[in-house]
Amino acid sequence: MEDDIIKPVLISVVGPTAVGKTSLAIKLAREFKTEIISADSRQFYKELNVGTAKPDTEELSLAKHHFIDSHTIESMYSAGEYGRDAQKLIAQLGKNNKIIIAVGGSGLYLRAIWEGFDEMPPIDPAVRKKLNIELEKSGPEGLLEELKREDSIYYAEVDKKNGQRIVRALEVIRGTGKTFSSFRQARENELDYDHIKIGLNMEREVLFERINNRMDNMIRNGLFSEAESLYAFRNHNALQTVGYSEIFNFMEEKYDKEEAIRLLKRNSRRYAKRQLTWFRKYEDIHWFKPSEYDDIIKFVEKQIKLMHK
Repeated sequence: MEDDIIKPVLISVVGPTAVGKTSLAIKLAREFKTEIISADSRQFYKELNVGTAKPDTEELSLAKHHFIDSHTIESMYSAGEYGRDAQKLIAQLGKNNKIIIAVGGSGLYLRAIWEGFDEMPPIDPAVRKKLNIELEKSGPEGLLEELKREDSIYYAEVDKKNGQRIVRALEVIRGTGKTFSSFRQARENELDYDHIKIGLNMEREVLFERINNRMDNMIRNGLFSEAESLYAFRNHNALQTVGYSEIFNFMEEKYDKEEAIRLLKRNSRRYAKRQLTWFRKYEDIHWFKPSEYDDIIKFVEKQIKLMHK
């Protein structure tokens, strides 16, 4: 089949948390003798391990992965930066690999690969520093009114509890005098490759049970200790997410440990539903159950033949 491929094919494996994306991506990488690009926005960071469900040592040995432990939590790494880096890597890998695998559940970062973002202008670091001080003093709520007033388009879509995303938008607004949304217009992917998007899903009850079991395992493996070691970075984008923010609130005595565990599981299930809602916007994602591996392979082979007739 690979002899029929004229230009590289990127296979993206997407879906909700705990559905089995990593396992499928590794199987596909071994099937097609290729490499994997992670599109999980938290697996980039070396310090985040227990709470991010990174591929373990054995899984990493089965297929080469990119963007795992590639950055430190002390640095900011935006979706736009990631998209540009990932697209460069795809172009590089495409010289020797006719098929490349991308895998993840972070919709914004996958979109950065698929569509790209316009370049953001350079901003004086003092602007971000001042905004971070304001965020520390008043929380996201203190900055939301300014964002609503200055950029109603981005205000309507931003996660209102994610302080770093609000800071990033206001940083651009204050630094350029233009709206943040005006710099975020998606552009068509200019890379010369074909694309197949595979979505994984399963019965909701089964998925929710898997999510609950995964969270129990994370807690047993030291999730609370890991979050405590990262408390100083709690305002970082990657840590204002399910699995860490609940523990930070527990540390600040907003509720007890039992309630923190309940919220960890509930919020993980809600996150899975949001992921599915986001991915269903893309009509070119083809959905399978994780157990339908043979069907997935047949589908990929059929799509490649159609692409390269």
